Amino acid sequence: MIEPLKIIDEGEHAVTIEWSDSTENTYEARDLRLACPCAGCINEWTGEKMLKNESVPGDVSISHISVVGRYALNFHFSDGHETGIFSFRYLKELADQKR
Repeated sequence: MIEPLKIIDEGEHAVTIEWSDSTENTYEARDLRLACPCAGCINEWTGEKMLKNESVPGDVSISHISVVGRYALNFHFSDGHETGIFSFRYLKELADQKR
C-alpha cells in the first residue's frame, strides 16, 4: 500500500503529499472541497454527487488540517465545511485521476 511520507502545508490554498512510491502531489483547496467524500456531498446510497460546484467559493481555503488515525486527513475549509474524511487511498486516487 502506498503511504504518505510527508504532508506539507502549503498555506491556506494547498497541501502537498510526498508518497512512498516516490511521487509528490499538490492538492488545491477548492479541488479538495469539490471532491469531498462526506455523506453531505456524496449520496452514500447512490454515489451521486450532491454538492453543486457553483456553491463552493472560488477562493475557498483550508483553515486547518487534522490527521485521522493513520489512514486519512480531515480538512477544515473556510466555507465552514469540515465533515469529509479523505483517506490516503482516496487522495492518491484523486492525484492519479489528474494525470
